[in-house]
Amino acid sequence: MKNLFNLNRTKRKPYHRRSSVILVSISSFLLFFIVSYSQIPKSLFSIRLTDNRQPQCPAHISTAGEKFMWYAPHSGFNNQLSEFKNALLIAGILNRTLIVPPILDHHAVALGSCPKFRVLGPKEIRLSAWDHMIELLWTGRYISIADIIDISSLLSASTIRTLDFRVFASMWCGVDVDFVCLNEFDSQSSLIESLKQCGNILSGFYGNIDNCLYALDEDCRTTVWTYQNDEGDAVLDSFQPDEKLKLKKHIKYVRKRRDVFRTLGPGSVAESAAVLAFGSLFTAPYKGSELFIDIHEARRDALVQSLIENLKFLPFVPEVVNAGKKFALETIKVPFLCAQLRLLDGQFKNHWKTTFLNLNQKLEPLRQRGSLPIRIFVMTDLPEGNWTGGYLGDLARDSDNFKLYSLKENDEFVIQIARKIAAGGHGLRSQSSRRTLDTVDKKKKVCASRRLPDVLLYIEEAICSCASLGFVGTAGSTVAENIELMRKFDVCSTHSVTVS
Repeated sequence: MKNLFNLNRTKRKPYHRRSSVILVSISSFLLFFIVSYSQIPKSLFSIRLTDNRQPQCPAHISTAGEKFMWYAPHSGFNNQLSEFKNALLIAGILNRTLIVPPILDHHAVALGSCPKFRVLGPKEIRLSAWDHMIELLWTGRYISIADIIDISSLLSASTIRTLDFRVFASMWCGVDVDFVCLNEFDSQSSLIESLKQCGNILSGFYGNIDNCLYALDEDCRTTVWTYQNDEGDAVLDSFQPDEKLKLKKHIKYVRKRRDVFRTLGPGSVAESAAVLAFGSLFTAPYKGSELFIDIHEARRDALVQSLIENLKFLPFVPEVVNAGKKFALETIKVPFLCAQLRLLDGQFKNHWKTTFLNLNQKLEPLRQRGSLPIRIFVMTDLPEGNWTGGYLGDLARDSDNFKLYSLKENDEFVIQIARKIAAGGHGLRSQSSRRTLDTVDKKKKVCASRRLPDVLLYIEEAICSCASLGFVGTAGSTVAENIELMRKFDVCSTHSVTVS
């Protein structure tokens, strides 16, 4: 195909603003802010930076005895899923109840680069994540990661306890409100500001609070968390900033390996705190080590070892798995290939040639083998209107050899699945048994202004797990890695759910 590497891209249209609109918008915002700020309720955690009072733990929390852990998710969905697994593992090791976050907008919160020692600090990334979570509530776009990822099998084990972020924020911020319909309240502006002030405290901007909050300052620049590795505590990690980087960026960080249980568990200062706050929990192998968390086995701890095994793969909730199987069986109907082509974001926009070459090398043997046309499910961020004149456009036109399938956010099939997921309420049901049903039922109220969750990515990944002719993914994409994991665990056949 002559247009295999024709890299036609969408040109952005010029964006204009009128000065009068800007002046009116700024004036309206200032008036709104002044009125809202004056109405902020003086709840337990609504303490400004100008106050001289030391924040205190809510009485009903400090006497309850339950220990919590929260962290700051960031980046795209599959990075957030990786962090969620790490959070479940560390919460299990430390015997803490994990606060289950929502799924953040893609790159709404960014960490930076651990290998370059250029990352957002733990306090800053916690606050950034908290504020975005409140924004998701405010705009009616909140969806828990437990609404999409099935953790029901983990909760049957005594080592794992979870609590939805909405319930946690309600408990800790002194706000008794139905967060699902937060943007329908008349006092919404003061409520949002109160929640953000609460986030300041729980992010550690006021420092630690005795027996209440321990906010860690450790991140991938200084620490690699381990567990039962018998190498001693605070030994130097094998990956350190090189001398050239130290001089160029004036870096003074030293990375040490620290046992998470000995550092933050029984007998430590952190252990007495009701809330333990991490920053990012992202990690990845790098230069013979790990960027932040190096816990792959626990031979002397059977419960943790079992948890490590169970966390290797967490499936989507049945509604998503069901959708993938349904589309494969009822729409495509025959064996097909899945092509995951990430073309427009970050580093991937510079590697179209390699991405299309890999797909072409997979298709040619299939085409020569016969059984035409070859069915291909295309999962890409390149709008279909921009396929013309490029490799995908050539495939679409060659109807004798290929038949292409794809999905869009506004397809009725996707909308139906989004409604099912919204109605399922897995996130609020996946909590410690001590939480009252009244609290959960209240927050499951259907809200007229609530938007349907964006579920296209999860459905596409589920469809690709069912591609019996094979899978071609974009090199370096965490989406491709998750699809490969789903295919390794044979999700499409082993997770048997009724197709309806």
